[in-house]
Amino acid sequence: MIGSLYAAHLARVADVSVLCRREEHARALKQEGLRVSGRHEFTAAVDAATAPAALPEPELTIVATKTTELEQAALRLQGNWPDAFVMTVQNGLGAEEIVLRHGAWPMVSAVTFMSGTRHADTHVEYILDTETWLGPYGDTPFAVVEQIADLLVRSELKARAFGDLRPAQWSKLIFNSTVNSVAAVTGLRHDRHFAEEERLEQLGHLVHDLIDEGKRVAAAAGIELHEDPWEMNVLATRRGSAHYPSMLEDVDARRPTEVDHITGALVREAERLGVEVPLQAAMYRLVKAREASWASD
Repeated sequence: MIGSLYAAHLARVADVSVLCRREEHARALKQEGLRVSGRHEFTAAVDAATAPAALPEPELTIVATKTTELEQAALRLQGNWPDAFVMTVQNGLGAEEIVLRHGAWPMVSAVTFMSGTRHADTHVEYILDTETWLGPYGDTPFAVVEQIADLLVRSELKARAFGDLRPAQWSKLIFNSTVNSVAAVTGLRHDRHFAEEERLEQLGHLVHDLIDEGKRVAAAAGIELHEDPWEMNVLATRRGSAHYPSMLEDVDARRPTEVDHITGALVREAERLGVEVPLQAAMYRLVKAREASWASD
């Protein structure tokens, strides 16, 4: 869904190809194009295929799968497009290392707050039009990151380039680790309950404490956060309509969640750094227990 938003918008300013898993998906994209509704309204022409060899070699490959599908996506890229820059757009930590197990591509790291709804193979609704944050990974020059950010902006997406993405990446990690896991356990969409602290029983107290644990891990890692995750949470709950967190979507559909790469990544970093995070660890184990419960049905 996020990949479709990138593909459709970028196709307005560049030649874009989509690597699909299903032949019918690739065929539909080539015949009908990729429609965006919601924040923007247009249909873009894209090329599409199920094999990298059937597509022209790109200058930039955007990998925007869920982290649960990232290993398989990187495996499909193995041996292809060695000179292309690869930009990972995943929640959590460690996406770049997973991709680099399958090829020595020059890398760009990114996280995004965009959201949308997939209505069909050729139609995605653009819902939350917030920024993509991106930065260099390894030896990638910052100038390349700036060029990609400029391309995204020219395509009418929002983007910001960082010389060091980690402060922004960690801000989103702490926000996501908290909001997604709380939503997955409670069944609540991200709404006013996540920021309410007036009474003892209100959920905002737990959310605030979870975020504070994450901030202590970031401090121990030497990360000065780009934005305060608690303020990010409060502002998001005031946008109007309640957001449907991706981890809650997965729980409702009884699919594997991204909890290992989000909350689990934070808990593992805390353990490595010797920081106690009992609440984040509890949320991680509760979401894993929800996943385990489906196997027993």
